[in-house]
Amino acid sequence: MAFEPPPPHPTIAAGDHKGFMSYALDQARLSPPASTKFCVGAVLVDADKNEILSTGYSLELPRDSLGDPGSTHAEQCCFIKVAQKHSLPEERIGEVLPKTTVLYTTMEPCNKRLSGNRTCVERILRLKGAIKVVYVGIKEPEVFVGENVGRKRLEDAGVVVTVVEGMQDQILKVSTAGHEIESK
Repeated sequence: MAFEPPPPHPTIAAGDHKGFMSYALDQARLSPPASTKFCVGAVLVDADKNEILSTGYSLELPRDSLGDPGSTHAEQCCFIKVAQKHSLPEERIGEVLPKTTVLYTTMEPCNKRLSGNRTCVERILRLKGAIKVVYVGIKEPEVFVGENVGRKRLEDAGVVVTVVEGMQDQILKVSTAGHEIESK
């Protein structure tokens, strides 16, 4: 019998939202910790085929990827990888994403970027309904940009946003790696 390499992604049971969020958290752990950002992970899934389409984490891809100023966010990295795979600009990946594509992200998608980069909410919305469901681990802490109204913007546009319960403490700890204040 010939040796077969392991699959590139773990096998996660269909509908196992904690399993997919756990894999997104594994991605977040790959993000370099820093006091000026969150460590976020994301997983793009074809819910019908239960197939992982793409993964991403904060700062995975180089700054200024595809002409956007600033650092790359987890969701953005997922989208860029799909775009590159299909030789499309990022804003056209909705043309190749399966109709049941869902996004798992450890932190709610951003609605404001200090870098001037396009927000993750805008990236989802410009796909014109290609992503109808977003599963999030935690609400974005108000550390950098104040209250994030991204969830409301997504819901107002018809995107279902669901919090995957039971992992908030783990996700917050990974997300804020590098934020610890040294005690004197």
